[in-house]
Amino acid sequence: MTSVDDVFGMFQTESKKLENLINNAITNSELSIHEIIETYYQIMNISSMITMLKPQIDVNEHKSFLEQIQETEKIISEKFNSIIHPQVIGQLTNSIENTKKNLQSGNVGKSKEEIENEAKKYEKLRQMMSTKEFVEQYDKGLSHD
Repeated sequence: MTSVDDVFGMFQTESKKLENLINNAITNSELSIHEIIETYYQIMNISSMITMLKPQIDVNEHKSFLEQIQETEKIISEKFNSIIHPQVIGQLTNSIENTKKNLQSGNVGKSKEEIENEAKKYEKLRQMMSTKEFVEQYDKGLSHD
């Protein structure tokens, strides 16, 4: 087995993982913070692999590998960049706004339990805002391509 075959096997494994994440994102209307981050990291991982591998592939010798790369690029472009990415930004924006409104309403005479719940909401808000910033960084990369 050549090193190209090893890399091709690894690429296929990572592409399959990406496809599963994308299919999950398409079927679930709201992704958790963990699912969003995992999906974006996998997109970036695969995109980096493609950028590194494409120039090194001999088109005549490794045609099936090149076809797999092109198919993966198509999935990223048509399913992720065009459908899922805008939905994730919208989901995060709406969740952040709703959480902010919820936290701003009624701050008088709260019990210890209500204060603890509010603290959890602030933590969740912080996580959503951080994740949105991460997602927007990806968006900025798209606009430069």
